Amino acid sequence: MPPIAAPMPRRPLPSAERSDRLDALRGAAIVWMVGFHFCFDLNHFGWFAPPFDFYRDPLWTVQRTLIVTLFLLCAGASQALALQAGLGWPRFWRRWWRVAGCALLVSLGSLWMFPRSWISFGVLHGMALMLIPARLAAPLRAGLWPLGAVLLALPFWVQHPFFDTRLTNWVGLVTRKPVTEDFVPLLPWLGVMLWGLALGQWLLEQRRGWLAGPLPAALGPLAALGRWPLTIYMLHQPLLIGALMVAQALR
Repeated sequence: MPPIAAPMPRRPLPSAERSDRLDALRGAAIVWMVGFHFCFDLNHFGWFAPPFDFYRDPLWTVQRTLIVTLFLLCAGASQALALQAGLGWPRFWRRWWRVAGCALLVSLGSLWMFPRSWISFGVLHGMALMLIPARLAAPLRAGLWPLGAVLLALPFWVQHPFFDTRLTNWVGLVTRKPVTEDFVPLLPWLGVMLWGLALGQWLLEQRRGWLAGPLPAALGPLAALGRWPLTIYMLHQPLLIGALMVAQALR
């Protein structure tokens, strides 16, 4: 009888809950987001002639959709890493409160700058809400794929005027997009985060090397950026807007 082959050892991730490759992907999303917002700010201060329509022009609306999609996929995959590392609910809630607190600051800041279109439920608000059901749904594993597909499709099947107010539009079943500078409702975006979670779980089980493999040195700065997404998200717009206000005054 031939000897039973020993199981191949799993290559450990660089950290119990981090992946340099995933951080680099998130860093790329950060660079894209900062570039997008810089163009938005230039447009807002009248530096483009003729001005761009960031609210209807597909050149900008498609970019925004892709940037949010990339961030939520990374957030879902990061939850898979955290769960695989055994991080419990206390650690989860400590991080969650930081996201929720920053979401509140975004609302207050946007209320000052855009009083008629302030952000009541943007990407940080949506992420804070989505992280809870995503973590609870993690045991579904392969079932996350069809569940995510249903959540992605649901807003196209169901809309009702009840969900058109600021108190209810966070659900996402709106009949019209609200007048706001950022809008990332639970539906359909929770489906994207669940797909990121499912993809992360699949990679950890079937293609672990894709997460644990070495990162080219040229991508190291992106990985460094990707480890500080919340800090960069909160600081980049005040810095960009402040710099442009100074430039506008000198101009």
